[in-house]
Amino acid sequence: MTDQPPPPPPSPGPGEPGPSDPNQAGASYGPPPGSGEPGYGPPPGSGAPGYGPPPGSGAPGWGPPPGSGAPGYGPPPGWGQGGQGGPPPAWDPAQGGWGTAGSPPQGWAYPPTGGYPPGAGPYGGQPWYPGAQVGWYPPGHGFDPNDALVTPPGAGIGGWFARCGGALRRGWRLLVPIALLTQVLPAAVLSVISLGVDPSAEWAAQAGPDPATAGLPDNFVAGLATVFAVAFGGSLLLGLVQAVGWAAGSWVITRQATGEQVDLGTALRYGVRRALGLWGWTLLISVIIGVGACFCILPGIYLAFALSMAGPVYLFERQNPIGRSFRMFHDRLGLLLGRVALVAAAVIIGTLVPSVLESVGAAPFGEDPLASPGAAAGVVVVIAITAVLALPAHLAQLIGLLVTYAEQRAHEAPVNSAGLAAELG
Repeated sequence: MTDQPPPPPPSPGPGEPGPSDPNQAGASYGPPPGSGEPGYGPPPGSGAPGYGPPPGSGAPGWGPPPGSGAPGYGPPPGWGQGGQGGPPPAWDPAQGGWGTAGSPPQGWAYPPTGGYPPGAGPYGGQPWYPGAQVGWYPPGHGFDPNDALVTPPGAGIGGWFARCGGALRRGWRLLVPIALLTQVLPAAVLSVISLGVDPSAEWAAQAGPDPATAGLPDNFVAGLATVFAVAFGGSLLLGLVQAVGWAAGSWVITRQATGEQVDLGTALRYGVRRALGLWGWTLLISVIIGVGACFCILPGIYLAFALSMAGPVYLFERQNPIGRSFRMFHDRLGLLLGRVALVAAAVIIGTLVPSVLESVGAAPFGEDPLASPGAAAGVVVVIAITAVLALPAHLAQLIGLLVTYAEQRAHEAPVNSAGLAAELG
């Protein structure tokens, strides 16, 4: 035992690994043991000889920078003679290579002609659809940018107007008689009947010259009850007949969008078959909107917009029209609000103008125009003409709401006219 520290380990010789060298194969970077080839020396500045040319190359090594005082490096094995750079001798650009710079091998194309097979392609497991417009599903997969009824997402208000105009051009020969039979004629008949039971002329005669001091007319209660009964009962029947027209018109527009030939009789039969359910939902929606209008008007306006899709939802989807209409309205508020506002403006203008014309035209026939045959004939003609003038408003409401519904469906999932026609039945 001694108190002196142990002597330091001897320094490793050239080509021998140091105690802390992670490369235990040696610092000389030599060939594998037993190869019979000399090894390459350590890097310059290590005090060991430098790298020479590869064995058997017969070429001088690449020298270090001038003034470094270190021996030079040799080129990598297989490269040109005399230190000149170049590809290895075995490399042939004509075989398996790229050929001239910037051009792919012969026969190489992207994407492959005809599309990728299932499970291949840029994303595994997803089919490649050659030829389809970017962003669209191919024909038969639900989206068609040229669909006659469905406005594809991104087409904007121009696409919506184009499809509304196309529906009118294709179907006016059937839509006009349907609207005349189910909208215009029933409304005109109800107007004439309401005018016949109106007791205001009789009440004015009983009031005398001073209505302020006169009491209630003798038949006030009975006359008022008659007016309400005619208005209420007539509105119910009118709504039922109008439901036939809405269903028949929707069927015509959708079927014609697929290129199918349709006729008036088949359309009306379909309307009669679907009218009762549509009428019931329409009554419920009318009550909801009426209750909302009692609260400062604005809630009624909101409900009218939010429930505007309930009719088409019932005809196509046959379930939960109120909930679905609310969801469509809130999911795409701006889009649906704008479309329905355009339809509402067309309907208001298209019905307000004929209503004013009817009041002006009936004024010359007095307070009781049905009292004489001549006045009665005149006022009936006025009512009939103004009812026909309201025909564009009915068509605008039918076409506008149906095209808007089809657009909403396209924003939810791929859909086309054929799919909607199949849902409609």
